[in-house]
Amino acid sequence: MRIVVIGAGIVGAACALELTERGAEVVVIDRTGVAAETSSRCEGNLLVSDKEPGPEADLAIASNEMWRGLAARLDADRPSGQPGTEFEAKGGIVVTFPGGEGALEGFAAAQRGIGIRAVALDAAALRAAEPHLAPDVALAMHYPDDAQLQPSTATQALLATALRRGARLRIAEVVGGLMHDGRLRGVETDAGPIEADAVVNCAGPWSGEVAARLGARLDIRPRRGVILVTTPMPQRVFHKVYDSDYVGAVGSGNAALQTSTVVESTPGGTVLIGSSRERVGFDEHPGTGPSAAIAAKAIRLFPFLAETTLLRSYFGFRPYAPDHLPVIGADPLVDGLFHATGHEGAGIGLAPATAALISHAVLGTNTDLDPGPFLPGRASLQETP
Repeated sequence: MRIVVIGAGIVGAACALELTERGAEVVVIDRTGVAAETSSRCEGNLLVSDKEPGPEADLAIASNEMWRGLAARLDADRPSGQPGTEFEAKGGIVVTFPGGEGALEGFAAAQRGIGIRAVALDAAALRAAEPHLAPDVALAMHYPDDAQLQPSTATQALLATALRRGARLRIAEVVGGLMHDGRLRGVETDAGPIEADAVVNCAGPWSGEVAARLGARLDIRPRRGVILVTTPMPQRVFHKVYDSDYVGAVGSGNAALQTSTVVESTPGGTVLIGSSRERVGFDEHPGTGPSAAIAAKAIRLFPFLAETTLLRSYFGFRPYAPDHLPVIGADPLVDGLFHATGHEGAGIGLAPATAALISHAVLGTNTDLDPGPFLPGRASLQETP
């Protein structure tokens, strides 16, 4: 079976590897290159701590487990000199300031009910885990299963492995679909046609536009996010640490600027500081507002950051689905078209499980995952204004 995968970000790369290893002939198409957009402009979060009980949490738990074996395999199999995933099973700590204790305790209790490990830390344990944290933190929950990787190099490793297994990469832009007998039989690109038995749309924030070019309707919107990067320093942040208001920002449907605090160190010694969310289309001029708001909240969480120097900031667009669930599976109207998008900021963590669901949808492979909540034809997505 010949399959076109549109998009060489981490979701497209994961789908390409899964489909290739299942025996398909895969052609990956991207207009700019591997990890050139969203997958190189994010933090590399592999989180279960921010997921409330429901379909996405179930997907995140499964994908988190998949990443542990997959990252180890990618790192072991890479040729000499090729960058690795930088996978770190560092765990996460979610904190709240006075007044938020009840909400965090209730959220963690609900998560424990679906198998997410969440352990309350007393003052001594928190000080031992994060000695530079603000002293007025009222409650902290430790999530040992949270992890991190370097999203750009992880994407490159996924796709490089797929290419070594027989997949091909084409740098081109999809401009239309090839229809035959009422079924999508490939894509037309600015470099010529590519025939296929199935097409998988993994174009991230641009998935809605790509869907339209292929004759489908898909309500995926870009949501811009800004991240700050400090100069390298001796390690003073030992987990992925964030304020509990991050969960509310992730789930907000408000188009206006939402900021929350996420702080973590990298193997290179820099500190990544996030995060922001706002729906402004593809506006590439965030200004200083998001950065200033992120910095102010980060300093409250880790006061030592007030004395550090920022190396740079960057922003990216994330694929936002109005009902806050990824869109994975067959298009309801265009036969032969499949989608794997709408993960917003969770695409890095959910990539392996997404690939498994796409393999199930396209090739009919077995899966223990429930595809129903993520199908493109679901009522909650169709009814969203």
